[in-house]
Amino acid sequence: MNTSAVSRFSSRISLSSSSSSPNPRLIPWSRELCAVNTFPQPPLSSEPTAKLAISGAGSDPNRVLSSSAVAATSRIAAAAGLGQHYGRCYWELSKARLSMLVVATSGTGYILGTGNGAVDLAGLCYTCAGTMMIAASANSLNQIFEISNDAKMKRTMRRPLPSGRMSVPHAVAWATIAGASGACLLATKTNMMAAGLASANLVLYAFVYTPLKQLHPVNTWVGAVVGAIPPLLGWAAASGEISYNSMILPAALYFWQIPHFMALAHLCRDDYAAGGYKMLSLFDPSGKRIAAVALRNCFYMVPLGFIAYDCESFLPCGFISVWGLTSSWFCLESTLLTMAIAATAFSFYRHGTMEKARKMFHASLLFLPVFMSGLLIHRVYDEDKQPLLEAAGLSNSASSEVKTQRRKKRAAQAPVAYASAAPFPFLPAPSFYSP
Repeated sequence: MNTSAVSRFSSRISLSSSSSSPNPRLIPWSRELCAVNTFPQPPLSSEPTAKLAISGAGSDPNRVLSSSAVAATSRIAAAAGLGQHYGRCYWELSKARLSMLVVATSGTGYILGTGNGAVDLAGLCYTCAGTMMIAASANSLNQIFEISNDAKMKRTMRRPLPSGRMSVPHAVAWATIAGASGACLLATKTNMMAAGLASANLVLYAFVYTPLKQLHPVNTWVGAVVGAIPPLLGWAAASGEISYNSMILPAALYFWQIPHFMALAHLCRDDYAAGGYKMLSLFDPSGKRIAAVALRNCFYMVPLGFIAYDCESFLPCGFISVWGLTSSWFCLESTLLTMAIAATAFSFYRHGTMEKARKMFHASLLFLPVFMSGLLIHRVYDEDKQPLLEAAGLSNSASSEVKTQRRKKRAAQAPVAYASAAPFPFLPAPSFYSP
């Protein structure tokens, strides 16, 4: 009785493994699951049946155990293949490498926002984890909305959704769970300001920037705002507030993204045209216009090193106390770094070739980690910081007098001339006082 059951089980396995025609009902990840049907079948014993009969009931349990082991191994292999398949899909759907860059900027903002050498490692980890979940959700929603566009582009047609490796409802569930989990983690472990910035950035990226890519070239500047928010999120998570100093790294990220994406848009111009995206490079075959835009934004980054060292000398904020964020060495290093990327943008402007655009793109990839490293290495700790007025030896009453004089001086200036002193449109608007 047991021998016949084992024989029927063995014959089924051998028939499934010897079949050469693919099963049309297999799902796309059937290659992983085919391991279930390809385990080598142990050869049947060639000994005469009389010898098997002599062994009697002692051999039947061994065969049953062997078949059970084969079935268990098959199930384990199937589960491993399924996990590997969906793990790869989640990795690609979340654009994991891009999301990790976002996490790096958020973590840098958190460290800068602590203001002292004792960084809360638990808070830093919670901030990075929440940022990663939000970024994964935003990137997943971006791919959900752009399935048809991605299917037309060589660079994106192998993504999970266009290739059919994952269903849309599955991707929507993944994006929803990741986004909600990230926002809840930031709200409970950091503060509501950080959670609000993260949620707002997700909405801005998925529901404003993504559809705008198919409508108008201004999408590049909207995307730059999206990229500038994560370091502000990190600062808010650490300090619970937003200050002038917290705007330095977001400003650098905003201006940095313009040459970075202009170079990318020029290199992938044909692909973007096939996908139906309205990029500025499609209206500029020579590359002169996008190179000029990239060069201009490189020059906008030059003052940031000086502002990080001495905000009061460069920002119209004399009515508040402002601390320097870094030492004076960062001024020199950031200036040299910015002029280096500006040189590649100028070279692209002069020649307009793919090779020069690629050099500018590679320079932009190098710029960001070096700039953030410089901020972290040269940052000034709280015990070394003092309000600039206090460092000058002024008392509180003297400080108030100086603030009043500065207010009157600003009131005498024309509003247009005064506003032109601040080239950053996203900074708080100055207040005007009557003399």
